[in-house]
Amino acid sequence: MPEFNREEYEYKEYLPTYPKIDYEPHVELKIDDRGHYADPEMKALLGAATKVDNIGATIGIQLDGIDLRKLTNQQKDELALLAAKRGVVVFKNQDASIYDMIDIASYYGPLHIHSTTGVPTDPKLAGVHVVWSDGTKDVDRIQMDRPRSWHTDQPYEINPPGLTSLKVITDPPTGGDTIWSSSAAVFASFSPQFQAYLETLYALQSSEHQKVRALAAGTYIRRPQTDFVHPVVRVHPVTGMKALYINPSYTARIVGIPKAESDFVTKFIYSQIMECEDFKVRIRWSKNQIVYWDNRVLWHTATYDIYPYKRHALRATPVAERPESVADYEKRTGEKAKNWYEEKMRALGEDITGPKSVFKPAGAD
Repeated sequence: MPEFNREEYEYKEYLPTYPKIDYEPHVELKIDDRGHYADPEMKALLGAATKVDNIGATIGIQLDGIDLRKLTNQQKDELALLAAKRGVVVFKNQDASIYDMIDIASYYGPLHIHSTTGVPTDPKLAGVHVVWSDGTKDVDRIQMDRPRSWHTDQPYEINPPGLTSLKVITDPPTGGDTIWSSSAAVFASFSPQFQAYLETLYALQSSEHQKVRALAAGTYIRRPQTDFVHPVVRVHPVTGMKALYINPSYTARIVGIPKAESDFVTKFIYSQIMECEDFKVRIRWSKNQIVYWDNRVLWHTATYDIYPYKRHALRATPVAERPESVADYEKRTGEKAKNWYEEKMRALGEDITGPKSVFKPAGAD
């Protein structure tokens, strides 16, 4: 393949650069989630759409006929709630620029500024994450660790991302899809006993391998390495829904239990991310399409099938609250955290409180 010519590229101003800037370590921020202020029926947002399509049974929704540049604050609040409930929200045919996306993202909270990934040249876009493949080489099929590609964005921060938006500005003619999986639904598929155990655990989230990879590429590290311990099961502050918060990319281990046990638990959960197809949605990108998703209740991965084509996307990512455990959420709110499966059955009018264990000890009624 010929080498990529940067100067002749249509969107050269949005290509990744790696400035030598030193950022201060993050400190905890108190975030007031805008979803709290939304109309529960989301009439302003859904009512403005010419078509509403639930793409997947579990997660995913597409709204047609909405211009994101014209969203009112009420509609922005409802977008936060919709993403919390449906996970992934797709908007096609959007003329919104990355500057417009930044304006919308900033409504939800301070933007996450990454310490290693590429950013556009304009300092006003320091909070933009550039996703870029120049199409000159395929992925390393020998070294590729496909399960590790599943992740949530920057879980090693004290305030990890919440509502996130991505726009693909150069898309391959086919391939380069993104797949999301519901961490709330996967968690709810486990036995009540296993769920209760996981709710007591905490995991070390680390940016170590990301920093090592950046250093190997000669990238300047703009903020010291980040490691943070978060609950294995977090609760969404608006919906009250429980969701798993570990992932193959950034979770170093579960703390406070033997390594062998940590390895066993995490490997089982990671296998369920890949095997539970009914909890996923796969989105094919098209030009001027923008997708919003809630990083608190989802995992995602790209598909590695775009060679020999370019793929270029821009992401705007506001941070959310510090993850809260089930026990802390219930103590703070006085309310019981919710289970995805139980809520689904309740909405259907079923008299089911969750997956039942078929095992009964000897002598049990």
